[in-house]
Amino acid sequence: MLKTLQQAMATDRDYPARTARVQWLGSVLDGSMYDCLPYEFHEEQEPSGAYVPLAERRPSVRYNLCKVIVNDSVSMLFSEGHFPTPHSDDEETAQALSKVIADSKLNEVMVDAATRGSVGSVAILMRVLGNRVFFSALPTAYLSPAWRPDAPDVLESVTEQYKVKGSVLAAQGYDVVALYKAGVTVKQPQGRGVKVDVTAEAMAADFWFRRVWDASAENWYLPWPVMSDKPVEPVIDADRTVKHTLGFVPMVWVRNLPGGDDADGACTFEAAISTQVEIEYQLSQAGRGLKYSSDPLLMIKEPPTGNGNLIKGANALVVSKEGDAKLLEISGSAAGAVVEYARALRAFALEAVGGNRADADKLSAAQSGRAMELMNQALIWLADRLRCSYGEGALLDLLYMVIKAGQRFPLADKHGRPIPKMNPASEVTLNWPRWYAPTATDRQNDATTLKTLRDSNLISQETAIANVADDYDIADVGEEVARIEGDQDKAMQRLADMTPDDTGEDGHGRMPMPKGDAGGE
Repeated sequence: MLKTLQQAMATDRDYPARTARVQWLGSVLDGSMYDCLPYEFHEEQEPSGAYVPLAERRPSVRYNLCKVIVNDSVSMLFSEGHFPTPHSDDEETAQALSKVIADSKLNEVMVDAATRGSVGSVAILMRVLGNRVFFSALPTAYLSPAWRPDAPDVLESVTEQYKVKGSVLAAQGYDVVALYKAGVTVKQPQGRGVKVDVTAEAMAADFWFRRVWDASAENWYLPWPVMSDKPVEPVIDADRTVKHTLGFVPMVWVRNLPGGDDADGACTFEAAISTQVEIEYQLSQAGRGLKYSSDPLLMIKEPPTGNGNLIKGANALVVSKEGDAKLLEISGSAAGAVVEYARALRAFALEAVGGNRADADKLSAAQSGRAMELMNQALIWLADRLRCSYGEGALLDLLYMVIKAGQRFPLADKHGRPIPKMNPASEVTLNWPRWYAPTATDRQNDATTLKTLRDSNLISQETAIANVADDYDIADVGEEVARIEGDQDKAMQRLADMTPDDTGEDGHGRMPMPKGDAGGE
C-alpha cells in the first residue's frame, strides 16, 4: 500500500530526487499523502459500475501517528518547560543572549524548525532588520547547501530554486513578458490577422526562481522560463539583492538525526509510516462494517406481500421467488478485534521509532519526575538525540551568530531598548532543564542533597543555586547569590543590634529591651 501511495504522488523530474523524497515525507506529516487517490472510502463503485479497489480510496479514519510522534518528541525538546538557558563565562553576554532569545521568540522558531526538520532536514535563517534579530525556519525541499572545502561543517552558500507561474511573478512586480521573451523565441503563425498573445503565454508559463545566500549577501536572480529555447545565464537582480556584510552565511543547516547524507539526516517517523497506513485502513474498514450493521439490508422474495408498506423507507433488496441473497456483515466482536489490532500496531510503531508509549488511563496517581523518566525512557532517548542536532548544534550556532552580528550592528529589542554588547571571545553553553517537572518530594530530596554537599564544602553556593535555578525561575544566579548575601548581612546586623556588649548595652549604647516590654509598661 505504501508503494502504491508513493507511485500515485505526482513528481517533477526537473527537481533532484531528494526533493520528491522530502515532499513525500512532508505530505505524511501534514496528512495530505492520500490526496493523490481519486476516490473517497465510501465510493465502492465507479460511475460505470466497476469496483474501486481499496488502494484507490482515501481512508475515512485519519490517525496521524507520525504527527503524534513528532509532536511528542518536539515537546520534550523545545517546549516552554524544556527550552535551555544560555550560559557564558561572561555574564553580560549570557544576559544579552537571553534578551535576544525572548525578543525574537526563538523558542517558537525552534519548535517550528524541529517539526519541519523531522522529515530529514531544515534550515534556520537569521536576519537583522532595524537592529533587531529575527529567525525563521525554512523547509529544505527546494534548498541545496554547499559546504566550505576546508571546513565541511561550515556553509559556503545555500541555493533556493523552484518553479513559479508567470502570473505570480507579475503580481510581485516583475515584467513577465520581457522575462519570457528573453528565454523563448516567440514565433508568429502564418496567415492574416493571427497573432500570438505573448502576455497570456507568459502568464501561463513556468519560470525558475532562484535565490542564493552567501557570506556577503542574499542574492536574488531574475526569473527565466523553464521551457527556454535560448541559452540563459542567470542574472542577479540588483534591485532585490540585499547585502548583509556579516562575513558568514546567516543560516544554519540542521540534519535531523544521525544517518542520511550531506543534506538530510534520518527521518524521525519513517519507520512508522507503513503502520500508520495499516491502522487507518483497518479502522476505516471497521467503520464501514459498523455502518452496514447499523443499516441492515432487508431481503424480500417476490411477489411482495401486503400493500407495499412493508418496505417503505427501508434499504431493501428484492429478488425473484427462486432467487436468494446473503449479506456478509461484521459483528461487534470483530470490530473490537480490529480496535485491539490497531492498538497493537500503534505500540509496535512507537517502539520502532522511540515514541511515547505511556497510557494515561493506567496512571492512578501523580508520579515523580524520575518515575516518569523511566516510564518514557524511549521518548527521552529520542529527544536526547534530537538535542545533539537542534540544541548543541543548531541553537548554539545561532547564538554565536547573534554575538557576531552584535559586533556589526547596535542590536535592540522591539521596544527600542539596546541589547548589551557581547564578548566575541566568550564561550557559550546550554543548560538544559529536567525532562519532567519535579514534584514536592523531588524538590525536598534535592534540597536535602544540596544542603549536605554545601555543608561538606563539596560544592559552592553558586553551584547549588544553579542546580535548582530552572525549578524556581531564577534567571540570574549571580544576582540571586548577592540577594542571599544581603539577607544574611541584614540578619547579622539585626542580631548585633539585639546583642549586649560587656557593659550591658547594645550596639547603640542602650540597654536591650526585655522581650514583651513595650515602652516600660
